[in-house]
Amino acid sequence: MNSTTELNQSVMTFCLLDVGYSQIFNTCLLEVAVILFLTVLIISGNLVVIFVFHCAPLLSHHTTSSFIQTMAYADLLVGVSCLIPSLSLLHHMEGLDERLTCTIFGYMVCVLKSVSMASLACVSVDRYVAITRPLSYTALVTPCRLRACIVLIWIYSALIFLPSFLDWGKPGYHGDVVKWCSTSWNTKPVFTAFIVAALYAPAALTVCFTYAHIFRICRQHTRQISERRARFGPQETEPGEPACPDKRYATVLFRITSVFYLLWLPYIIYFLLESARIYSHPAASFLTTWLAISNSFCNCLIYSLSNSAFRKGLKRLCLLCLQRSDTAKNTVRFKHPS
Repeated sequence: MNSTTELNQSVMTFCLLDVGYSQIFNTCLLEVAVILFLTVLIISGNLVVIFVFHCAPLLSHHTTSSFIQTMAYADLLVGVSCLIPSLSLLHHMEGLDERLTCTIFGYMVCVLKSVSMASLACVSVDRYVAITRPLSYTALVTPCRLRACIVLIWIYSALIFLPSFLDWGKPGYHGDVVKWCSTSWNTKPVFTAFIVAALYAPAALTVCFTYAHIFRICRQHTRQISERRARFGPQETEPGEPACPDKRYATVLFRITSVFYLLWLPYIIYFLLESARIYSHPAASFLTTWLAISNSFCNCLIYSLSNSAFRKGLKRLCLLCLQRSDTAKNTVRFKHPS
């Protein structure tokens, strides 16, 4: 009897933030509210992105749309996987093996976020090639190579975090709402250094290198155009002069990438500090983790607000839904006249 009471108390008092605990509902209200709110935003936002890409042919003009769609599908799966910690906090997973559940869930979310990070790096490389080699771009970036690159992203992401099943350590904090993850599964410096060296650092350096060169080249083209117009006048310029038509699109993708790393930077810093045994706190783990996961919604939000073709596609999708709704209402009225 005493052991059962102690077990129930240990389950009831396990709240990472230790705020908003409800004795009535026997759950951590604040954690559940945060996770469910993000789950709804991530799933709904990425579903809209996926539907718009399928309904707007203009968005398929850029090869980067394949990477953006890959990122949207990965972020959608992140949103779906957020239901697992919600069910755990609501005590609907008490019959499952905590260690196995925690390991699988942590691995799955880390792989999905790795796909997003690698996709953003590939997007920056794609725009870099498009601007630095515009004449040979179509020969270099073929549909076959594009599909192969997406497959390699998924394979590489799956392999990076595979050592987490071999007792190398915790790959991330996404499963800390399961008690075993928080109390018994620790990070290890070697595995953390391996993840940073194999994923975080190469992706960040690639993005910094490519976008720095993209905007430098665009500034040079803009300066050349301004000098020609000042020298010959606007009527003397030729339509084929070196402009930078991809600058606006690159700017949108740069915003997405910047927000991605801004939201993930606290998570990565805490990951390094905790692995080095410098600082560790459950609340910091929870906050940095779900701040990083919120990026799965921010991606689609920034893209929808910044890209004109996407806004047109979204408007077209809304009009299509309204037309179908009106058609359905008229059909019902015709079958059942008043």
